[in-house]
Amino acid sequence: MNIVVLVKYVPDTQFDRQLDSGTYTTDRSESILSELDEYAVEAALQLIEARGGAKAGNKVIALTMGPAPAVNAVKKALQLGATEGVHLVDDALAGSDAAGTSLALAAAIRRLGPVDLVIAGMSSTDGETSLVPAQLAERLGLPQVTFAASLQVEDSTVTARRDGERQAETVQAQLPALVSVTDQINEPRYPNFKGIIAAKKKKITELALADLGLEPAQVGAAGAWTAVLSAEPRPARSQGIIITDEGDAGIKLVDFLASRKLL
Repeated sequence: MNIVVLVKYVPDTQFDRQLDSGTYTTDRSESILSELDEYAVEAALQLIEARGGAKAGNKVIALTMGPAPAVNAVKKALQLGATEGVHLVDDALAGSDAAGTSLALAAAIRRLGPVDLVIAGMSSTDGETSLVPAQLAERLGLPQVTFAASLQVEDSTVTARRDGERQAETVQAQLPALVSVTDQINEPRYPNFKGIIAAKKKKITELALADLGLEPAQVGAAGAWTAVLSAEPRPARSQGIIITDEGDAGIKLVDFLASRKLL
């Protein structure tokens, strides 16, 4: 089984998000593998391990798109157990929206040859649009199963459970297919020392637009369907009102809440 897992290099959620003042693109100086993509990696690893792992000819290919530092997302996936990585890197990709991203990723996946399953996280922790998996499935002509909370593959059929607020539904599709998984599907593993050392010997392939037959005008800011026209920092929070208890604090609190129609 050949599985491609989409991984993204995103700003660490422990830090405040920042935009470049000139291009309004996200500052990625403090970035890591998207936490939600770790669930996708784990789902792929569990599927191939149930089939004998890499020794039986199964592959998990971690695919990312982004500037040079984005290769660190692939390296983390390799440390977790992915068998090889692919880094789509080209200056023309800067500023790509979901449409441009899905176009480039689709071309990269086609170049990888026959793929049984494409797995993605439910969204990235920076854009949080959840658009790329559906767009990618359309471009590749694959059935899509989104927001899977469980995942099984048997007899060339993928079966997933999708949990709603009041009910769950089971969805099936024939392979090859694309699946996006939620953070309820599993508990991602941590890279151990053996995995970290083994990752250093694993192959990471670099691809540019020329390798995919795409033109710069099709991606990046030039090919984007959406654009950020302006942005400004969030206003600083104003100081709250302090009520000093002089025996009437309860009354002052009630008056304050009533004045704002909270009672």
